[in-house]
Amino acid sequence: MTYQEKKSVVSLVSVITIFVSFWLYMYPMHPNSGLESMETFRFWGSFVFILILVSIIAHIIISIVFNIVYRITTGEKEPTFEDELDRMITLKATRNSFFVFILGFLLSMGSLIVFQPSQKMFIILIISGFMSDVTGSVTRLYHYRKGV
Repeated sequence: MTYQEKKSVVSLVSVITIFVSFWLYMYPMHPNSGLESMETFRFWGSFVFILILVSIIAHIIISIVFNIVYRITTGEKEPTFEDELDRMITLKATRNSFFVFILGFLLSMGSLIVFQPSQKMFIILIISGFMSDVTGSVTRLYHYRKGV
């Protein structure tokens, strides 16, 4: 496996681990009050905000640890250059990731149009953010394996 493939696998595993562990930690704190109360909006707002912060910090730490472990185990430095193939794969992964998120965003707004509770909108947005991150990692891994 190349450095980029290993990095994509680590990214995929970390995204899934961070999201599932955060969801399992936060969801039991869900308020039992009315569906449209301010407490419910505060819960989902803090859920999204804290998830973003935790994800960013965890990704930075995981990236640093991955590079240290990679250097110790292989004796190689991480590649310092990015060729046209790397750029093309990154662009395709970003495109697919954005497409999934925009689709989820439209679905979440559509849920409000058909008079679903606002909680469903937040859940759809959070899941589409997670799925877009997974899609980007899987696309990157696929293209490094099979080519462009």
